[in-house]
Amino acid sequence: MVGIVVVSHSRALARAAVALAEEMTPGRPVPIAVAAGLDEETLGTDAAAIAQAIGAVDGEDGSVVLMDLGSAVLSAEMALEFIEDDVRRRTLLCSAPLVEGLVAAVVAAAGGAGRAEVAEEARNGLLGKQSQLADGGEVVEVEQQQPQPWATARLTITPPHGLHARPAAKLVAELRGLNAVVEIRNVTKESAWVSAASLSRIATLGLRTGHEAEARASGPAAEEALQRLTSLAARNFDESAGASATTGSPAQQPFPTAALPASPGIAIGPIRHAVSGPTLENFEAEPATSPVDEKQRLESALATTRQHIHELRATVAQGESAIFDAHLALLEDPALLNQTQAAILAGQPAARAWAAATLEAARQFESLDDEYLAARGADVRAVGEQVLAALLPQIPIAETRSGEAILVARDLAPAQAATLDPDTTLAVITAYGSPTSHAAILTRARGIPAIVAAGTDVLNWPEGTVVALDATTGELIVSPSPETIAAFTGRAETARAAAEAAQADAHQPAITRDGFRILVGANASTPAEATAARALGADLIGLVRTEFLFLGRESAPDVDEQESAYLDLADAFGGERITLRTLDVGGDKPLGYLPMPLEANPFLGVRGLRLGLLRTELLTDQLRAIVRTAHQTPVSVMFPMVSTLDELLAARSLLDQVLATEGTPPGLLVGIMVEVPAAALKAASFAPHVDFFSIGTNDLTQYTLAAERGNEAVAALGDPFDPAVLHLIRATCNGAAGQAEVAVCGEFAADPRAVSLLLGLGVTELSVTSRRVPETKQRVRSASLAQSRTTAEQALLRATSEEVRGLPGVTASHDR
Repeated sequence: MVGIVVVSHSRALARAAVALAEEMTPGRPVPIAVAAGLDEETLGTDAAAIAQAIGAVDGEDGSVVLMDLGSAVLSAEMALEFIEDDVRRRTLLCSAPLVEGLVAAVVAAAGGAGRAEVAEEARNGLLGKQSQLADGGEVVEVEQQQPQPWATARLTITPPHGLHARPAAKLVAELRGLNAVVEIRNVTKESAWVSAASLSRIATLGLRTGHEAEARASGPAAEEALQRLTSLAARNFDESAGASATTGSPAQQPFPTAALPASPGIAIGPIRHAVSGPTLENFEAEPATSPVDEKQRLESALATTRQHIHELRATVAQGESAIFDAHLALLEDPALLNQTQAAILAGQPAARAWAAATLEAARQFESLDDEYLAARGADVRAVGEQVLAALLPQIPIAETRSGEAILVARDLAPAQAATLDPDTTLAVITAYGSPTSHAAILTRARGIPAIVAAGTDVLNWPEGTVVALDATTGELIVSPSPETIAAFTGRAETARAAAEAAQADAHQPAITRDGFRILVGANASTPAEATAARALGADLIGLVRTEFLFLGRESAPDVDEQESAYLDLADAFGGERITLRTLDVGGDKPLGYLPMPLEANPFLGVRGLRLGLLRTELLTDQLRAIVRTAHQTPVSVMFPMVSTLDELLAARSLLDQVLATEGTPPGLLVGIMVEVPAAALKAASFAPHVDFFSIGTNDLTQYTLAAERGNEAVAALGDPFDPAVLHLIRATCNGAAGQAEVAVCGEFAADPRAVSLLLGLGVTELSVTSRRVPETKQRVRSASLAQSRTTAEQALLRATSEEVRGLPGVTASHDR
């Protein structure tokens, strides 16, 4: 197979172009090497790097080199001097446009074309665009080949965007390897015949939705070729099944199980599509006035957005406010502001200048190999579009209040989710998104049922289509029958009655049917949250995220301020035990007054206890405030992000130094977070030095499965029901071996299906959001520890998370 080398001044551009081209040939990888940029940020080309890339993809079929502009061509020519003669003879430098040419070249190479044909396809990459825009492109009829006569077939084009690159690539792929000559034309537009083996020629036909195409084939495999094409057309060219235009409401049908539950609850009602505001790619800007006026417009829009974010931040719980701290930081980003202001001085309107700068920044994030950093592009887009809406007052910010309906949206930004009204928004369904996204967290906090990652089909449902959903399981029924509506209504009523019963018993201890008490705590970080937790029956505060005191300010709080804040929270909880996690920042949650070097992967960098041990004065002050608090109220102190015993011993040494001067409070307990597999597997080594373990299943799941929990592209992989995660929970409990208690404070603890399973694995404490305390206690009361242990043993023998969920003990724990 011919290899392809992409030479560009921009590494991000090259990677994005390769990603686009590879989407055309899923399952048929073409050897592609990138030689782009001088490093991740510096533009330029390097002849030595190009020579190395040519060698990486070289084979007996040789390679084709595509370049973007200027010195890229000179560097590529120079690279030929660095490679061996036989490799040089197999290398073609191609003058094709980079993006269009790369897509055409990859499709041709995947089909087995030789170097010359791949290069020719690449050079023809602009033909489709040129013919459609009538700017000089010439559509050349193919030379009719023998034998004849031709067999023919008609195809109707059904994808909503016509026969664009992806479905056209599928058409080319269907004919690969067949002993037949196949041509195609647009009957609707009475076009000329072109080769069906050429992606660039197909693009010249302008085949749109509803157009009729005719294919003809000759040769021994002519009939098979036409059968493949008619079958492909019948399958909607393998595009999304919901992409075909429909009218009216569909008949009752269960929706594909790919949809992910994000916020539990049952809802039935008509859908209403979110009204879209301006996007960075799609808006209309007024002509620029003077640079001074445009700069003032930008400053005004930034101030308006900043105020709006501050207002939203004030409405959410303290544990969720860090979401908006990151958005506020983006408004101060000097790179964004400098680039925008430079464009304004060059004569651009503020809206276009801002959109271009933020779009470039978002795409740079999205093109990175690192999953976590790539996912941050969504935050840049969200903030960018808020400012853009302020710059374009005639276009409203995307409307998220759906009235008494189920809101359907492409995705929700955190600012949109924060404004959802539980009294009018029955539920939320998004085409994209992740159960652990910022928007999902905010939706859960409002008690609104939500299903995410449901696919783009939901965007095609007619306004008012009735939907029934169970957002605990992800079950979604479109246009439910009266019988289905009655069934869901019954389930909702059962759930409501169960919630009322749970609330009535919320202040009673959670004791299993066979007599074992399980503590159920709440995650809280402010006095208001602590008051709510107490009212809802929490036995303790199982997690206080103390970083709320350190974020969004110019300097760290001193010991007195920290002690006062911790005591206020403890008083609000009635003087019962609170668990204070030491500062968990760094990496993905930087502090402005604590500069850290840029990290390629913040989740694997300096964060949590690692940062505390580097900045011992910061950690020592916090431990001093915690110890002083513990002299007045029951306190547990917990160290986050522990991987090695040396880290724990170093932290305990700092704590011992504080205790030596402040005295040892009665009842002070010391624990660690289990967030990385190493900590779970070495729990026996940690156990003699701690009173408790607290398993953070959010981080433990993402580290175990290498699936960043904020990245929608891998959201389905980050499943805490995966047997690998369960094995690590069991390893922690086994390592504790009666020396230490084991709690779970991640969101897994609040999943109704997980409660019995966690008890069976050996967990003795669960910490959940305040809203989930009554239900979690009730789940514990309905469980038998003996049966839970049997279920857990069966779960550990399963291979997939789906098999775990299918176990009778897990399913039964969710029955209403």
